[in-house]
Amino acid sequence: MRRFVAPVLFGLIGAVILIYLGVWQLQRLAWKEAMLAQIAAMLVDPPVPLPAQVDADHDRYRGVTVVGRFTGAAVYSLDSLKDVGPGKRVIAVFETADKRRVLVDRGIWLDGTEAQPLVGHDAQVAGNLDWPRESDGFTPPPDAKTGLWFARDVPAMAQALGTEPVLIVARGPTGDGIAPMPVDTSVIPNNHWQYAMTWFALAAVWLGMTAYLLWRIRQRTV
Repeated sequence: MRRFVAPVLFGLIGAVILIYLGVWQLQRLAWKEAMLAQIAAMLVDPPVPLPAQVDADHDRYRGVTVVGRFTGAAVYSLDSLKDVGPGKRVIAVFETADKRRVLVDRGIWLDGTEAQPLVGHDAQVAGNLDWPRESDGFTPPPDAKTGLWFARDVPAMAQALGTEPVLIVARGPTGDGIAPMPVDTSVIPNNHWQYAMTWFALAAVWLGMTAYLLWRIRQRTV
């Protein structure tokens, strides 16, 4: 019997750990679904005037509206419109009526179209605040020749354009032939169910391998 003690303990402890990880992922799934429901509600809530102070964590996805003008200054990041084609996402400087300068994600300037994003004009924009987490340590800096960005990095873009680090993603068209790209919860990953099933499957395999090991030990002792 002593030969079975260590394999049984090893098998049970490993299975418990794997099952715990699966349960933890199910808890994360419930949290993520609640968060996505809250975000979805914020995306369609009536927009409010842009608050004097905004917080990247508390105000992300909040619907806001601003009145003022596009100055004509902008930067562009490489992007594409599904089933349509490649283009450039237009991140434009917007100056509000009270002289605040913020960024507005106007959407996609599709390649081959005659959009005029550099022409300043008066506008009223309704959209959602966002601080996209698209860049990391591997994201290259803007291309020196074309000026194109490879991710929406709000603090860096704000510094380059001399604005507040605030980005409003337009809900609808802002003119000039630019296709809007409103915030959509479908781009927020939610893979916790798959992760949970993976951990549970590994636990089943672990128990199966433990049972096989015990059978082999028993065969040797017969």
